[in-house]
Amino acid sequence: MQEIIERYIASWNETDPEVRRGLVGELWAADGAYTDPMADVRGRDAIDGLIGTVQQQFPGLVFTLGGPVDANHDQARFSWHLGPAGDEPLVIGFDVAVLNAEGQIARVHGFLDKVPAAA
Repeated sequence: MQEIIERYIASWNETDPEVRRGLVGELWAADGAYTDPMADVRGRDAIDGLIGTVQQQFPGLVFTLGGPVDANHDQARFSWHLGPAGDEPLVIGFDVAVLNAEGQIARVHGFLDKVPAAA
């Protein structure tokens, strides 16, 4: 599960659209869904589009894991940071990922713990 979540985070950092789309295709179920307070999308195309939009909104910032991945059965919870590489995060969140029987991400439930006032 740690490896899947690390690849999930890497997909949020991948700025090459073709490479990113490949990661989304490998990691996510065809009908996968992502929900957080600012987005609710379903399907690989929509998830890929959301990642691209977030990259445009926060240019030059990177996602990192905020600590170890805690997993059991088909689910994982983890915190993440978004900010300048090696610097204090501007955004901190907490996600729960649920995998399908094939080991792909079926759902991600996201929560935002720290958001800049201008976001």
